[in-house]
Amino acid sequence: MKATLVILSMLFTTPVFSAPSRLKDIVTVKGVRENPIIGYGLVIGLNGTGDGGGEITNTSLRKMFEKLGLNPKSEISSKNVAAVVVTAKLPPFARVGQKVDLIVSSIGDASSLAGGTLLVTPLKAGDGNIYAVGSGPLSVGGLKKGAKFATTATLPSGATVEKEVITEFEKKNSLRLSLNNSDFTTAARIEKVINEELGGKFAVAKDSSTIDLIVPAQYERNVVQLMAIIENFKVNTDSAAKIVINERTGTIVAGGDIMVKPVAISHGDLTVEVKGEGDSKSAKPGSVYYMEKGTTLSELVKSLNAFGVAPEDLISIFQTLKRDGALIGEIELI
Repeated sequence: MKATLVILSMLFTTPVFSAPSRLKDIVTVKGVRENPIIGYGLVIGLNGTGDGGGEITNTSLRKMFEKLGLNPKSEISSKNVAAVVVTAKLPPFARVGQKVDLIVSSIGDASSLAGGTLLVTPLKAGDGNIYAVGSGPLSVGGLKKGAKFATTATLPSGATVEKEVITEFEKKNSLRLSLNNSDFTTAARIEKVINEELGGKFAVAKDSSTIDLIVPAQYERNVVQLMAIIENFKVNTDSAAKIVINERTGTIVAGGDIMVKPVAISHGDLTVEVKGEGDSKSAKPGSVYYMEKGTTLSELVKSLNAFGVAPEDLISIFQTLKRDGALIGEIELI
């Protein structure tokens, strides 16, 4: 018997008004972001699971020994050493001495980084400057848990910030807020809420993603206090009717109020008909299932699920409904 694993995540519920969201959960502030940093290093102390040589690893070992005052004459190779790329994210407003987490990934033939120690590794940003330095013992999540991905390890608080990203946030006289999910209705609501709460025309929605904010005079040189107030304002967010489909896993997620126009659906032994006003409902019992005009997608899905329709069949039905123009909403394939 052929085994099929299909996961169906259906968030089809009766449309309700969502609870207001805090601005800190739906917008980001221009200039307040993480910065990726990257470095190249060596992991030592492996139990015969390292690269066992290779041009990059051998060259790195030779240069390391030279810096330590040694001058090896022959080629150096060891299965206890692995060449790795180290990545991290520099938090917003990171200060010198602050700790950041590291992700260490093998780039050679190493079969496992378990039990290894990362040598001192400088981490650079896109501008070529060193912003952090990391080192220390690695963790692959335990022998059993990390067995499948033993060539990638973590180093919690493994790097120390050595250089700060200068922003002078407290001196700003204007701010730009960017919506995480673009929507004209939500942007207009944010503008209205900010202006009403601050008591003036300080915010302007420039487009569906951007709200520009002038810092009020009473908050000059105190922008942190202003943001602490603004980010807790609550707004009723809106979203477009959309169905997101992952055909590889059979996952379907729907958001917004998706409606279905009058239409007849025939799929295999199943026939479903959404009736318009004035349409008759005469049909052979058991062969056609009727639904009223104005049917929501959640109601349609519940009906189809009652007939035992499989996830892959639902995907085909949704795509066909969209092509026919009977499904009012957007379909996105990932």
